[in-house]
Amino acid sequence: MRRDIFQAIADPTRRAIIALIALQAMTPNAIAEHFDITRQAVSKHIKILAECELVSQEQQGREIYYSLEIEKMKEIDQWLEQYRKIWETKFNQLDNLLTNIKKQKK
Repeated sequence: MRRDIFQAIADPTRRAIIALIALQAMTPNAIAEHFDITRQAVSKHIKILAECELVSQEQQGREIYYSLEIEKMKEIDQWLEQYRKIWETKFNQLDNLLTNIKKQKK
């Protein structure tokens, strides 16, 4: 099954994993230490993140380290940009309305 990046970030555990590995590459065991779930559950989450190309892995000796693919995160940012513009427009309209209300009260 082809997953997309939004399926990956829909789960709070996966978002937390992303936040962890954004700071530094980590092994699955090191990641699992931060969660109250099994190592196998963490591995499933990592697998989904890898399928969505949000994480990359690097073998170092016997250990596999996972790190965040920052470039892939830009897809999320680009999608959000359209809504950011809408929100900014709405906030500016609200700001103008509040300014007008204040002027009328004076």
